[in-house]
Amino acid sequence: MFNAVPDMAAKRAELTPDRTAFIDIQADRQWTFADINAAASQVATGLVDTGLKPGDRLAILTLNRVEFFIALFACQRTGIILAPLNWRQPIAELTEVVRSVDASAVLFDEPNAEVALALAGKLALKTIAIDPGTGAQTCFPAYYDMPVRSEPSRAAANSPWYLLFTSGTTGLPKAVIQTAQMGWANAVNVAQAIDLTSQDSSINFLPLFHTAGINLYTLPLFLFGGVSTVLPKFEIDHVFALLRSGSVTQFFGVPAIYQALSLHDAVDDVNWGGLHCGCGGAPLPETQIRFFAERGLYICNGFGMTETGPTAFLNDEAAAARKIGSVGKAQMLTEARLDNVPSMVPGEGELLLRGPAVTPGYFDNAEATQKAFDDDGWLRTGDVARRDEDGYYFIVDRIKDMFISGGENVYPAEVERVLDGHPDILEAAVIGVPDEQWGEVGAAFLLVRPAHAIDLNALPEWCRERLAAYKVPKSFHIVDDFPRTAAGKIRKPVLRDQMT
Repeated sequence: MFNAVPDMAAKRAELTPDRTAFIDIQADRQWTFADINAAASQVATGLVDTGLKPGDRLAILTLNRVEFFIALFACQRTGIILAPLNWRQPIAELTEVVRSVDASAVLFDEPNAEVALALAGKLALKTIAIDPGTGAQTCFPAYYDMPVRSEPSRAAANSPWYLLFTSGTTGLPKAVIQTAQMGWANAVNVAQAIDLTSQDSSINFLPLFHTAGINLYTLPLFLFGGVSTVLPKFEIDHVFALLRSGSVTQFFGVPAIYQALSLHDAVDDVNWGGLHCGCGGAPLPETQIRFFAERGLYICNGFGMTETGPTAFLNDEAAAARKIGSVGKAQMLTEARLDNVPSMVPGEGELLLRGPAVTPGYFDNAEATQKAFDDDGWLRTGDVARRDEDGYYFIVDRIKDMFISGGENVYPAEVERVLDGHPDILEAAVIGVPDEQWGEVGAAFLLVRPAHAIDLNALPEWCRERLAAYKVPKSFHIVDDFPRTAAGKIRKPVLRDQMT
């Protein structure tokens, strides 16, 4: 795409210094683009004085807050590589994650101080606190008092800027390299898909150790001069207050978020027709799509991965109503093809992606990087997709989730879509389990809709009216909730463990 990019914070401050970049709800403060640039310069100077060098990894353990983005821009300026950590993980898991990238220091907020300091003690990390009084060796307020020596830089476009860890459901998480080029390419993909402008505003609440927290839509909005309101994490009443106020124009959530919004007592107090909403992380059930469509909102499904920056696909509002379940078309800076399917011909196959928003690979893991790409540089997503006659894509399922029952391929996502349409089912998850007669059969896990009850004995016949016999789950299980990743995806390996 290009060889180098301007310093993001400095360039935005040059263009619109006095406009608001962030609204910090917790601290009751507004940050202008000039404020962010100045703070990034101070933190960059402080990090270098702490002894961090270009290429060093700086782990960060924090809830959502503006200082995360200040650190992110400071790292772009210095060449230090930021490594966001999952604050939901225990110390034992975090230790392995930090060790895997050989971090030199850990940056943390007050709520995560105890875990961060314990982590630092185990791995001999330097400690840097966002908040004072947490026992760290240094802290952001001290950096703010330093004379600034950090100058805006022209960063290499494809060198590591920050690392995001895969969910790790099949083993130790891999660190996916994120670059400035990927950030800009994602911003272009998002902006042209949703008509993002400097007049837009959104809410930052998805966790910042996940690509959605950074890139949907906060970083693109920053680059295009808009404003983000930052919440420490998803708190439904705070989100509803902002949605009701009419101050939010663009909103992005995962299906679990839309599910929670639809069940809230104040759901009809929001002018949904005045919003533009996107969804990713997992397919949005048709029942949810229709629920919000009845209120004037057509939620646009999208598809992406940590490895794709993440925005590869995002449906348009015009097609959202008539292409239920589609993730749209590949966006401006993303090429897509289906393995063994001719170009632009309707068909089904593994989805392959290429373009400047795609990661160069996994940090310090050449073997995993090589496996992820084919010989022509296409990223193998591991997802089966279908392209229709109009060029719109539908995600069929993960290849690894497919199971074979009596010699027939069964895609759990298809069965889940049918179960999600049951009036008493809020959400369903299906996995394949061993069976002596058929090899594998489906096991369905069901979340009951509030104030409803499910007749499990009647479900097989109900499914049989809508599915081929071999696709109908052999067993049904009621759950109180699902184990989920940060992206809202159901952790199916945990469900499989429950069946053994």
